[in-house]
Amino acid sequence: MKRYLVHAARAGVDWSLASCLSDFSFPWEETAAAPTEFRALWTSERLHFRFDCVDQDLVLGAGRTEKERVLGSDRVEIFLAPDLELAPYFCLEMAPSGERYGYRARSYRQFDDDFEFQGLQLNASIAGERYAVEGSLPLGCLRELGVLSAGARELFAGVYRAEFSRRPSGGVHFGWMSWVDPKTEKPDFHVPSSFGALELCD
Repeated sequence: MKRYLVHAARAGVDWSLASCLSDFSFPWEETAAAPTEFRALWTSERLHFRFDCVDQDLVLGAGRTEKERVLGSDRVEIFLAPDLELAPYFCLEMAPSGERYGYRARSYRQFDDDFEFQGLQLNASIAGERYAVEGSLPLGCLRELGVLSAGARELFAGVYRAEFSRRPSGGVHFGWMSWVDPKTEKPDFHVPSSFGALELCD
């Protein structure tokens, strides 16, 4: 299983202290992955995360609801699970606009939209051909969800990017990037094999 070390931030969030996870791929395409960086840090109170993405053709969704706009957008995603049974697991999909879609799920693809990540803080920015999404979740929230057991320093997580691009002939191509190649025939993040582990370390 792939692992990412989440270093401790002792005096504020200094992203230079974080390990850079950049080995994302398009598992279902013969295409070079768009540059994507994920970083995470933790404090005694919160798990902090940040995505930095290069995107030369930013697609922002339209729709009546925040969920519709997020699902129609380029975005980054984090899934968190107590175990690899995925019963349940918790998903957060975040657009460059700063909008988000959070939900609880059970395998296989049983989604419950009547869920919110309590205490979530999120900011996003767009600068030229780049966008960044930065946020944090209280460790208390993760413990209540069972994602982080009391005294534990490891949690199962999937880290993903939806990379959309406009086709010359019209319409949008939907590309799916993952930190862990799930080895599925078709694009699918909602399987145990797409998860790795985040390990909180000093």
